[in-house]
Amino acid sequence: MTATLKGARGPRQTRRRFLAFSAGAVATGLWAQQAQSQAQRSRIIISEGNVQAMPIALPDFVAGTPADADVSRNVTGIISSNLQRSGLFAPINPAAFTEKITNSDAVPRFPDWRVLNAQALVTGRITKQGDGRLKAEFRLWDVFAGQQLDGKQYFTTPDNWRRIAHIISDAIYERLTGEKGYFDSRVVFVDETGPKDRRVKRLAIMDQDGAGVRYLTRGDDLVLTPRFNPTTQEITYMSYGQADPRVYLLNIETGQREIVGNFPGMTFAPRFSPDGQRVIMSLQQGPNSNLFVMDLRSKQTTRLTDTPAIDTAPCYSPDGRSICFESDRGGSPQIYVMPATGGPAQRISFGEGSHSTPVWSPRGDYIAFTGQSRGQFSIGILKPDGQGERLLTSGFHNEGPTFAPNGRVLMFFRDPGQGPSLYTIDITGRNEQKVPTPSLASDPAWSPLLS
Repeated sequence: MTATLKGARGPRQTRRRFLAFSAGAVATGLWAQQAQSQAQRSRIIISEGNVQAMPIALPDFVAGTPADADVSRNVTGIISSNLQRSGLFAPINPAAFTEKITNSDAVPRFPDWRVLNAQALVTGRITKQGDGRLKAEFRLWDVFAGQQLDGKQYFTTPDNWRRIAHIISDAIYERLTGEKGYFDSRVVFVDETGPKDRRVKRLAIMDQDGAGVRYLTRGDDLVLTPRFNPTTQEITYMSYGQADPRVYLLNIETGQREIVGNFPGMTFAPRFSPDGQRVIMSLQQGPNSNLFVMDLRSKQTTRLTDTPAIDTAPCYSPDGRSICFESDRGGSPQIYVMPATGGPAQRISFGEGSHSTPVWSPRGDYIAFTGQSRGQFSIGILKPDGQGERLLTSGFHNEGPTFAPNGRVLMFFRDPGQGPSLYTIDITGRNEQKVPTPSLASDPAWSPLLS
């Protein structure tokens, strides 16, 4: 991955669409005198060669009133933390700043920031409005070209200040990389507490940075494999409440829960179709398991495989036309791909050892998996045609990868023996980081972007 300055795209006019916020572009006409050629604007070019994080300056946002000082500082801190954790940006220590930003409408003193080698500068202001709403403004500057790259303002309720920080982070990330961000997203996971032989497992949800943890179940029943609906704020998961496994749908905003099915025997790994209208899963029948899909409107179930093997962990491609899944039909667990309606399956994993828990990237370019060989568990990726297999990280018991909404970052869990924790890693195999959680955590599933 390389971070270099190149010519950039033109201004972006996207309007964020979600209920609680209203947004608009911050006027750029004030800086018309700085209009220069598009080729002079800054942009990070991401490749898989090497990593050179872009130095970026993020002075605290200006507080509209003294009462807005804390939230202004906190919004700036979250943006800085998000960009740093991406591995693509290197926020400069504020102690080195020589210009104090007191007016976010003024043009910065660019020479002061060039001395620090800041290639991008973010200024902003947070102001509580008379109607009680919060107004957040930011401007992104190309320090060496001396011009504004982006500027937007958002209005929301004060309790949404963390989302404002994530949305601004996504806007900066997209403007400087040309790719969608992933900061305004959430992760559902299994929270684990108590001794290993009496472990209490609860469904929990948090922001992608580990903040704002909220519990969705009480821990009365064993819960497994939560998965997000790609189109709504709904999840599906497994619960073993009364001996029989059940597949549930849970609306994470209202708490409303619905049983998809109560299937005899064992059921594994339900997952939504890209349009959110179907759930695909595997059902154990005797020593074998096969793949089935349920239409959520008609509740009709269709069998997709019929083999004397263990077919499990199915996942749709982003276009919904294909399914990748795990099967031991060849003698060991490997990854296969077949049409979403069933039919001939093609084995695509031929690397060393076994391959399991496949999950298709939202970009469609990779399938992530858990690899096992010589006592080591790895998180890896390969292309849907089986080419380009790469192991990103290895060790004792790494498992369960899930892609960020932009397909450039994976989250997974690792259990070195004391209990599982969540980690992220870039698809280049760099920038591995632990995700903070209040207790042990496993089986993460990343949501789509919220806005």
